[in-house]
Amino acid sequence: MRDLETKKSNVVAFYDLMFNQCEPRRAIELYAGSEYIQYNPHVATGKEGFIAYFERMAVNYPGKSVVFKRVIAEEEFVVLHCHQIWPGGLEYAGIDIFRLDDAGKVVEHWDVLQEMPTTSAHDNGMF
Repeated sequence: MRDLETKKSNVVAFYDLMFNQCEPRRAIELYAGSEYIQYNPHVATGKEGFIAYFERMAVNYPGKSVVFKRVIAEEEFVVLHCHQIWPGGLEYAGIDIFRLDDAGKVVEHWDVLQEMPTTSAHDNGMF
């Protein structure tokens, strides 16, 4: 699959289904490839590790949401620049990197998160 717009749409749909709609099993069924390799140290690698983690997050943090600020694609990679909003006022700026297989399915994930600061040395914001 070489269509970058389709890749971007698939990754956004995958993340939205998993995070906002709290349906990680369905996200994996629809958008993951034959394997799923995870690099976040809090989430077990593999499809079942992903599902278990995000099912737990849905129960423990009802109402969590993510807003997609930027979606960037190149070759087999899609990068999301996101604003994560968690109950209790905790917010993060995040970068998620996904590698897709030839069929456009998610097979690898890396992420970096930064807690949103209460003060800043500038007025640029995080996004």
